Amino acid sequence: MPLYRTATEADTIALGARLANELPRGVVLLIGNLGAGKTTLAKGIASGLGAASPDDVASPTFTLIHEYGRGLVYHVDLYRLEEAREIESLGIEDLIDSGALVLIEWGERFPELFPPPRTEIYLRALPDDSREIELRRLG
Repeated sequence: MPLYRTATEADTIALGARLANELPRGVVLLIGNLGAGKTTLAKGIASGLGAASPDDVASPTFTLIHEYGRGLVYHVDLYRLEEAREIESLGIEDLIDSGALVLIEWGERFPELFPPPRTEIYLRALPDDSREIELRRLG
C-alpha cells in the first residue's frame, strides 16, 4: 500500500497526475476530512488523464457529479446526501459500467454501494499543513 507525502497544493496535484494512469478504471473513493485535499488530488488525476486542466476541476458538492474529458473521468461528491436511495437515483452504476474512472468523495459513508474491486485513497492533513496520501486496492 503506497504512502505518499505532499507539502503543497501543487505537490498534491502533481501526485494525482502521476497516479492517474496507474489507477484502474472504475470506483476510486477519495477519503478524508474536510480540507484533506480530496478535490486537489482529483484535479491532478483529471489532468494526468488529459480530461481537464487543474483549473477546470472543482468540487461537485452542489452539483453532485462533474464529467471531464467526455466521460473519461467522473467526479462525484456525496457529502450532502444522507441516504443510499438518494445516491442510487444519481445513476452512478451507469458511470461505473461506462469504463470511466469514477472519483467519489465521501463514498466511504455508503460502502455497501461500492463493492470491490475498488481503489481507496486516504488523505490526511498533517499539523505542518502537508498531506499524507495512502492508496489501497480492494478486491
